[in-house]
Amino acid sequence: MNYIEKESQQISNWIKDIVVSANASGVVLGLSGGIDSAVVAALCKKTFPNNTLCLIMPCYSDTEDEEHARLIAKKLDLEVKKIDLNPIYDSFRKEAGALFDESKYLLGNVKSRLRMITLYYFAANYNYLVAGPTNKSEFMIGYFTKHGDSGADIMPIADYIKKEIFELAKFLGIPEEIINKTPTAGLWAGQTDEEEMEFTYNQLDNYIIQNDTDLEVKNKIEGMILRSKHKRNFPKIYRRSNKLI
Repeated sequence: MNYIEKESQQISNWIKDIVVSANASGVVLGLSGGIDSAVVAALCKKTFPNNTLCLIMPCYSDTEDEEHARLIAKKLDLEVKKIDLNPIYDSFRKEAGALFDESKYLLGNVKSRLRMITLYYFAANYNYLVAGPTNKSEFMIGYFTKHGDSGADIMPIADYIKKEIFELAKFLGIPEEIINKTPTAGLWAGQTDEEEMEFTYNQLDNYIIQNDTDLEVKNKIEGMILRSKHKRNFPKIYRRSNKLI
C-alpha cells in the first residue's frame, strides 16, 4: 500500500468514526465541480457508499460548474440533488436592499452561506453530517467564507495542502478535466483562486512545507494568516467574574 492509498483509507476510517460517534447515518456535501469537493465526495462515497448525498447548488454560477459536478457524480456514482438558489438569492438581495450593491465579496459570501443553510437542511432531514471541502492551504490563510463553506461538521482534507489534494484526486479517480481546471471558488464571473490570493498555490504550499518563498509573497501570506485568525476560532465568550446565583 503506497502513501496516498494509506492516507485515503485513514481519512475514510476517520470519517466513519466521526459519523458513527455522532449517531448519524451518512454525509452530505456540496458538489461544486472543483477538485476539493470532488475529493471529499470520493472519500465520503468510499466510506458510506449508500449514504452520501451531494448537492449541486447553482447561484448565478457558471454553467460549466454544474457540468463538471455531474461529470464527477457520474464517474463516482454519486447520489445528487440540484437546488436552484437563484430565487432565494434574488429575494435576499431585494429585502436587504442590495440590488445595486456592486461588492462581489459581500454578495459572494451570501451565496456561500445560502449553500451552508441548504446543506444543513438536508443534513437534519437525513440525519447526516455536513462535510466541508476546505484544504490546508486555504484554511491556513482564511481563504474560505466564515459560516459558509467552512460551515461544516467534518473537514476531511483540511490537513492536506493543495499539492496533496491533486495526488488524492488522481488516486481516487477524479476525471482529468477536474484535476486540470483552473481553481476557482466560482462566486463571481471570471474569478480564480490564485488571482484573488495574488500568489500561486505552489508558492503557498512551499511556504507551508519549508517556509520557502520570496519575501513579498511571504509577507502577503503571513498577513492573510493574521487577518483571518478569527475565522479559525470559535466566537469569543465573555467569562464572568462573579456568580449571579
